[in-house]
Amino acid sequence: MRLPRSLSGWTMAVFGVLAAALGVVGLVAPDVMISLMGFEPIPSARRAEGDHTLVFLMASSMAALNMGVYYVLAALADWRAFFRWTVPFRLLTCAVFTTAVLSGLAAEGFLGVGIWEGVGAVVTGAALRYENRRAARA
Repeated sequence: MRLPRSLSGWTMAVFGVLAAALGVVGLVAPDVMISLMGFEPIPSARRAEGDHTLVFLMASSMAALNMGVYYVLAALADWRAFFRWTVPFRLLTCAVFTTAVLSGLAAEGFLGVGIWEGVGAVVTGAALRYENRRAARA
């Protein structure tokens, strides 16, 4: 079995597996995902005509599944350029999601998504920095 070859690769693999798993949860059990994000699930019978929440959740969950697989594949290839590219965009995602909660647009439980992205970006960035410094000393 092939495993990531670097600390930064492991950070990407862990993030990727979690993203893929949460994507599957959103596809298979959308109400569970809605609850995890701090929103109250609404039974289908009570949804207003034209409510596309579940369609949007399906699209987001499929994107999370795909992204998770990309992250795992990049980790297995030890594609550090990709790791570096993700850091600023994951920080941007953290900022957008956190702002959504602070502005009242999203439920407080959604803050976990922003924190997950932010912490993941910082950990990956720190691992890359550590590896670069170690390589420079060698």
